[in-house]
Amino acid sequence: MKNAEDASEEIASRENTVSVGPLKLKVDGKERVFDINDPKLPDWVDKKALESGGYPYDDKMPVKEYEETLQRLQIELVKLIGWMQTTGTRVMALFEGRDAAGKGGTIKVLHEYINPRTTHNVALTKPTETERGQWYYQRYVAHFPSAGEFVTFDRSWYNRAGVEPVMGFCTPKQHEHFLEDTPRFEKQIVGDGIRFFKFWLNIGQEMQLKRFHERRHSPLTNWKFSPMDVEGMTRWDAYTKARDQMIDRTHTEHAPWTIVRANDKRRSRLEAIRHILLSLPYDNRDLDAVGKRDEKLVGEGPKFLKKIS
Repeated sequence: MKNAEDASEEIASRENTVSVGPLKLKVDGKERVFDINDPKLPDWVDKKALESGGYPYDDKMPVKEYEETLQRLQIELVKLIGWMQTTGTRVMALFEGRDAAGKGGTIKVLHEYINPRTTHNVALTKPTETERGQWYYQRYVAHFPSAGEFVTFDRSWYNRAGVEPVMGFCTPKQHEHFLEDTPRFEKQIVGDGIRFFKFWLNIGQEMQLKRFHERRHSPLTNWKFSPMDVEGMTRWDAYTKARDQMIDRTHTEHAPWTIVRANDKRRSRLEAIRHILLSLPYDNRDLDAVGKRDEKLVGEGPKFLKKIS
């Protein structure tokens, strides 16, 4: 069995191209054949992508509406950072989800206009020799925010609740130990005064296939397509089971999971930013500019996840 360090190394070593033949997949209860190398996206993927997973909208948010709303929210984020610097408030947000769920894009627009001196994103590569001998959470703790800082994590310690058990990169005992320890670990985070957010970006199976196909055939993003993405396509059900167990065991009153339905990247980016802005009492907050949560798209923990599954 591979260990967690092997997992991190394999995830980190992404190839520019991946040679893989047609895959036999079970999608929406039907046996399908999907050839990621065929430049033409199958109709059964294209037509079902946006509505997959029971997504409640028939069309993506119009670009103009998205851009105007995003700008208003980004202005509010600038206010938030100013308030944090004045008050010494620390904020930390984890972004989790299946591959191609839109974590990186959400983090990018969140950070776009806020002061880089007091904000940063953490996307860790494989651990060093020293880190391999440390407490599991230790290399993440080293990046926690100081007074006035806003820190985001593009994936986090929750690798041990998803990719590692699904791929056999950790033992069942290590996995169970993580699920038991994490609520206590996160209670310490919150107890120390850090404003802590955990986002799960939830996408449908056909949408994931469409995004993988776009990634594979784009000259700008094909470097993102990796053997781990291929494994993700073939292990949809296993990842679903791991996700459900993770949310159920680590959703707590002090550190709840915020679930965002993310088939439309525009809407999901806005909802994630909006959730943060509505949760923090920063000065001069313009609630009309922030807007209201879309309850069709955003909810908390296992209850909301079961509702949309």
